[in-house]
Amino acid sequence: MKYSSVNFASDPVDSEDGSLPGKGRFRVSEKEVCRDLREGRKGYDERVARGLARQPEMKEVFTTGGGIPLERLYTPMDIEGLDYCRDLGFPGSYPYTRGVQPTMYRGRFWTMRQYAGFATAAESNARYRYLLEQGQTGLSVAFDLPTQIGYDSDHPMARGEVGKVGVAIDSLADMETLFREIPLGKVSTSMTINAPAAVLLAMYIAVGEKQGVPASELSGTIQNDILKEYIARGTYIFPPKPSMRLITDIFGFCSDNVPKWNTISISGYHIREAGSTASQEVAFTLADGLAYVQAAVKAGLDPNVFGQRLSFFFNAHNDFLEEVAKFRAARRLWARLMKERMGVSEPKALMLRFHTQTAGSTLTAQQPENNIVRVAIQALASVMGGTQSLHTNSFDEALALPTEKSVGIALKTQQIIAYESGATSTVDPLAGSYVIESLTSEIERQALEYIDKIEEMGGMLVAIEKGYPQQEIQDAAYQYQKAVESDERVVVGVNRFQVDEDGGGRELLRVDPSVGENQEKALKAMKQGRDNVLVGNRLDEVKAAARDENLNLMPAMIDAVKVYATEGEICGVLREEFGEYRENIVL
Repeated sequence: MKYSSVNFASDPVDSEDGSLPGKGRFRVSEKEVCRDLREGRKGYDERVARGLARQPEMKEVFTTGGGIPLERLYTPMDIEGLDYCRDLGFPGSYPYTRGVQPTMYRGRFWTMRQYAGFATAAESNARYRYLLEQGQTGLSVAFDLPTQIGYDSDHPMARGEVGKVGVAIDSLADMETLFREIPLGKVSTSMTINAPAAVLLAMYIAVGEKQGVPASELSGTIQNDILKEYIARGTYIFPPKPSMRLITDIFGFCSDNVPKWNTISISGYHIREAGSTASQEVAFTLADGLAYVQAAVKAGLDPNVFGQRLSFFFNAHNDFLEEVAKFRAARRLWARLMKERMGVSEPKALMLRFHTQTAGSTLTAQQPENNIVRVAIQALASVMGGTQSLHTNSFDEALALPTEKSVGIALKTQQIIAYESGATSTVDPLAGSYVIESLTSEIERQALEYIDKIEEMGGMLVAIEKGYPQQEIQDAAYQYQKAVESDERVVVGVNRFQVDEDGGGRELLRVDPSVGENQEKALKAMKQGRDNVLVGNRLDEVKAAARDENLNLMPAMIDAVKVYATEGEICGVLREEFGEYRENIVL
């Protein structure tokens, strides 16, 4: 007969039939527990039915933000198939459901990494140094749109966009200014850059060298996730095949030369921002991850080695319970996929380590101060879910780039959770909650269904070409918007609890319109002062490396940026060799 253990608080009194309670382990048959539970549940349901006749619930059906039905009450019957050792285990051990570190935040808090960057490198450098003085523990760089798509600030395509949504970086000169007086040997830096990630990483390595910090001592992350650009965001440059080559070249180069660097941050954030559900965010992110692993293995790399430097990037949305369960489900599913499908045995290569950013899409221009509360809830869900680093959005970001004051409030939100909430004092504090465990298993099940369907199609690249994830995300976004417009889903201050607002007197950050003009002037002066013959030679070497698939592109790019070849010039050479991607969905 199977037994379950129940603890009692009285003094120990032992008896063979278990008729008397004891402080030790009181053992009763699982069959008896289930019988009593089912009878008790029946009585509860009968009482609820009588109550509903007098006072109905507010909705006929309750669901998570992602549409998963929520029961009125969860009991052990809802997690009957859960096996603790198989499905939960212990923190720091496979399948990592309960976290990737044995003691989690008892030993060290997550990295508080506020995403920042605007206008010129000098202005962004000032913001970074302010954040570090306020207690931020890592940098996260936002680049402007021209930089993200490989254009210099003087390119016609850059006009009107220079420095608007991030910092403008044209050359090593800008990168040197961006990190002036910031010791790269002591600070971890995350860079949200994808299509030209190799170029920006080359610049970062060159800046480190100028500071006397060897590449082997640099730590940080580049996003470097091009597949989600095809799916949800759109800042791609090259077709998928050469883009995947650039990614695997980075994997290989960093494994040998920059071992502390996370070579990719596989991003579900933008997938969720585009309108996906929580389950879709997990599914499409991990499917992208599998595609990168498969490409790297095909290129001859060992997943037990490069798998240790993979990281992930997730969104923290409003539905607290679902978000906590989502993070736990993602960890467990990734560990199983890497072990069972990719044959990985190295424990560190099975771990899903992730950065979280609170949900920009949930910020409202109406009553923007409400966003402080939204961000706090989302940040707490991230911590309860076991994130390794966190960015909290500023309350005014639905209106403009954040002010120094609003960024400070966002950072203090993290610090209050860390130092005052008590949420960090025990590992995986919501584990064992019937609803959390049930939602964790359901999100894992739904995500795995999507992943299996994508694999049946031939993998993520084929699925993207067919428009499958794009269409699924669009459908989910439509359903969510329809629910908001019908008042089925309440957004405080938008479709319920509105107030009249004049918006006057609110302090907002405005980027000086002259930023683009000044950046162009600085770029022109830099080009006149460099050795342009040497730059031409280095660009020819980049072109030669691009033509030879047996060569790794990173060394040629590093040599080029060191002589102040610009990002636009390097990407221009690659555009000539690789071509440019044009979306062509076949439905």
